Amino acid sequence: MERWVVAAKRADFNEIGRKFSIDPVIARLIRNRDVVGDEAIRNYLYGGLEDLSSPEQMKGMEEAAVLLLEKIRGKKSIRIIGDYDIDGIMSSYILKKGLERLGAEADVRIPDRLTDGYGLNGHLVRQAYEDGIDTIVTCDNGIAAAAQIAAAREQGMSVIVTDHHEIPYEEEQGERRYILPPANAVINPKQPGCPYPFKGLCGAGVAFQFIRGLYGRAGIPLEEAMEFLEFAAIATVGDVMDLQGENRILVKEGLKRLHTTPNLGLQELILQNQLSMDQVDVYHIGFVLGPCLNASGRLDTAARALKLLLSDSREEASRLAGDLKALNESRKAMTLQGEEEAVRLVEHSDLIRDRVLVVFLPDCHESLAGIIAGRLKEHFHRPAFVLTRTEEGLKGSGRSIEAYSMYEELCRCREYLTKFGGHPMAAGISMEESSLEPFRRKLNELCALTEQDLTPKITIDVPMPISYIRRDLLEQMELLKPFGKGNSRPLFAEKNIRVLNPRIFGKNRNVVKMQLMDESGCVIDGVYFGDGDGFLRFAGEHPAMSVAYYPGIDRYRGRDTLQATVVTYQ
Repeated sequence: MERWVVAAKRADFNEIGRKFSIDPVIARLIRNRDVVGDEAIRNYLYGGLEDLSSPEQMKGMEEAAVLLLEKIRGKKSIRIIGDYDIDGIMSSYILKKGLERLGAEADVRIPDRLTDGYGLNGHLVRQAYEDGIDTIVTCDNGIAAAAQIAAAREQGMSVIVTDHHEIPYEEEQGERRYILPPANAVINPKQPGCPYPFKGLCGAGVAFQFIRGLYGRAGIPLEEAMEFLEFAAIATVGDVMDLQGENRILVKEGLKRLHTTPNLGLQELILQNQLSMDQVDVYHIGFVLGPCLNASGRLDTAARALKLLLSDSREEASRLAGDLKALNESRKAMTLQGEEEAVRLVEHSDLIRDRVLVVFLPDCHESLAGIIAGRLKEHFHRPAFVLTRTEEGLKGSGRSIEAYSMYEELCRCREYLTKFGGHPMAAGISMEESSLEPFRRKLNELCALTEQDLTPKITIDVPMPISYIRRDLLEQMELLKPFGKGNSRPLFAEKNIRVLNPRIFGKNRNVVKMQLMDESGCVIDGVYFGDGDGFLRFAGEHPAMSVAYYPGIDRYRGRDTLQATVVTYQ
């Protein structure tokens, strides 16, 4: 059973509504997203590219720009080293195209997930040295590669790090000592002493600002850097960054550009997934296009996704987009098989009693462990780890719930791990097979999660009657987009709703269309996506039910109808 909680954040909603010419309900939604103060509200409602901070505010920008422009003038060979996920691919694309515009001789290497692992490693440094590379520029990695960067510097190479990950640190007598790599320049808004005001950029966001900084110094019109907006937007959504502050601006403006992108690779990927260019939104990036781009790094090589973006012929772009779509279909089938096996293992063993799930799938492709852990977390609403057998021992990934800081808990069990890293909501781990059971036992012995923590929580923005749904309100809600992590779609709720004329559609009986009627007799069209038969059974047993919903407009054959999409019910 879910816990429904109404967000009770306070402000003078009528006054905010009057000041910004918005409905008080919209003012309340903005407050619920922790947007406070006139300047922040204005930025949230109407912020544009002019509200992005200057790249010059980033610590390390001046040193990096001066060095790199000097290398470009000297025709030195430059190697960009990215990462194999969507953020690493987009960062690599932005840097390659941006540096080429500056006249650089630059190539790209993306690590192989299985043979190289994440980020800059000794093998990639050696390869760069053997290839006669003068300067390495990292993107979406490098901040934790102190030893590898030291080796590159010893071999006479220059190194510029652009990254957004947390800065590694050591604790001494309760004091944190941050460890920056010995690069020629480090650009990462999270580094100590960086005055850049927004710390939440993804790797491609940092790369985008780096190119803006380079263009500014080289006298290239800054408008030219805007051709990278859609790539920064895709990475921001795909890397599941909070859609707040500058990220929201990048995504909002990047989506506009994506609808008319000249990039043949993106055009073909959109077409191959049967989407229309002008309708692609955050959902399609997160659940359709992003997984295709990520699939290359999971099951093949991410270089294939980068090649797609760099395609200059429609034939090549079409073929590569088709390959990525097929790879993603294969990834989906393998993930579903792993998920079903993992759920079965939990439900038919002692694992069902654990508050932290540790599931061993020896034959699972290691790149899918994180996705399957995420599915387990959703299914059981508990932190979950999935481990698989590799040549170096067991490797796996974890996904967490809000009440459980995964990285901190792993620190308390580090004696069982050969390697680990992550943050509160996700982690990667390696261990010897003999450590599996002791690790699982210790994690659960130390676990302080309560029954309440393990009960899914649904946060309702406003208890709002369906009679309040109006076109002008929906038009104002458009100002709150794009919705996603950190800027959730508004959720409303009403009690004592009657379901009229329900009809089930879909081969899996997973769509219910109906009318919803409130106590006053107001009726609106409704739709529910999920277990259709379960919904109808519940509606039959509870003539007056509570529904959590979001309002919208159903566009069908030229007719626009107000509609409430039921998200959950009780």
